[in-house]
Amino acid sequence: MDALTLFYTASLVVVGGLFWFVCVLGPAEQKGKRAVHLSGGSISAEKVQDKYKQYWSFFRRPKEIETADKVPAFVDTFYNLVTDIYEWGWGQSFHFSPAIPGKSHRDATRLHEEMVADLLGMAPGHRVLDAGCGVGGPMRAIAAHSGSNVVGITINEYQVNRARIHNKKAKLDAQCDVVCGNFLQMPFDENSFDGAYSIEATCHAPKLEEVYGEIFRVLKPGCLYVSHEWVTTELYRGDDPEHVEIIQGIERGNALPGLRSYDQIAKMAREVGFEVVKEMDLAKPPANPWWSRLKMGRIAYWRNHILIVVLAFLGIAPKGVVDVHEMLFKTADYLVRGGDTGIFTPMHMILCRKPEKNKTPASA
Repeated sequence: MDALTLFYTASLVVVGGLFWFVCVLGPAEQKGKRAVHLSGGSISAEKVQDKYKQYWSFFRRPKEIETADKVPAFVDTFYNLVTDIYEWGWGQSFHFSPAIPGKSHRDATRLHEEMVADLLGMAPGHRVLDAGCGVGGPMRAIAAHSGSNVVGITINEYQVNRARIHNKKAKLDAQCDVVCGNFLQMPFDENSFDGAYSIEATCHAPKLEEVYGEIFRVLKPGCLYVSHEWVTTELYRGDDPEHVEIIQGIERGNALPGLRSYDQIAKMAREVGFEVVKEMDLAKPPANPWWSRLKMGRIAYWRNHILIVVLAFLGIAPKGVVDVHEMLFKTADYLVRGGDTGIFTPMHMILCRKPEKNKTPASA
C-alpha cells in the first residue's frame, strides 16, 4: 500500500468514525438531543466553565447549603450544566427505575412512570401536578397512560423550553403544561389539583417539609400525592468513612443540600398534615438493581467523553461541558457504590392523602 492510499484510507476511517460518533451515537435514547448541540442550557457558552467552578464552590461554603434562599439558584445552575448531557446520554426521564428482565431501559422507565398514575388513580379530566418535572419525560408517559392533564413545574427555564418542545412533538401539548417556578413557592391556587407526584425531585429541597407543605396546599382534600425520595437506608452508618464518602459524592454530583434518612420521610409528611397511605423502598428485592444501567454504561461514557473532548476542542461544545461530563461519570460511580452497599436508594416511595377535612399539622 503506497503512502497516498494509506493517507486516503486513514482519512476515510477518521471521517467515518466521526460520522458514527456524531450521527449514529449522538442522538439521545429518545432522540431528544444530539452531541453537536450540547450546551450549558441558559448559560452562555463562554461562561459554562466559570459556572461549573461556581457550582463546586458552593460545597466549600457548607453553611449556604442550609440557607434555603441560596439553594434554588444552585440547583438552577446545576440543571443548566447537566440537562443537555442527561438528555443526550440518558433520555428524557431524569430518574432511575428497577431493571426488568426482557425489557429495555426505556420500557422499564415507562412502566415505572405509569405505576405513579395508577397509584394516584389518575383519569381523564383530572388535573395533576408534577413537582420537579425536568424536561417532562415522566409527564408525557403519565399523561398518555392516564388521559389526565398534567402541569409540571421546574426551576430551570431551559428545561421548561425543552419540555414544551417535546410535548409538542409528542402531540401531548394539549394535556401537558409546564411552568417555570420554585416548588417551595408555587404559583398555584389552594385545592386546585386532583393529584400530585414527584419523581426523584424533592431531594433538591433544603427542607422536605417545605415542599410537602406546598404540595399539601395545592391538593384538593381527599386527593393523593406520591413521591420517590433519595434517601440513606437502614444500612447507612455515619461513623463509616466509606459510607460518608459515598453519600457526599452523591450529594455533590447531584446538587443535593443533603440526603435524608429513610425514617424521616413519613414523619415530615405527617407534620404538614398528610395521612401516610403506603411507604416502601421500590429498589428492594424482588426488584432488580436500578444501578445496573450505570454499570453497563461505562463503555458508553468513555465513547461519549472522547466525543465531547473533540467537540470542545473544535469549539462546537463549550469547554466546560467536558468538566461537567467528567463530574457526572464520577457521580455515577458513587451511585453504583451506594447501590452495591445498599446504603442508598433513589426510590423510597411514599403515598400520602390530604384528609377530606384539613387537620392541624402535627408540628402545630
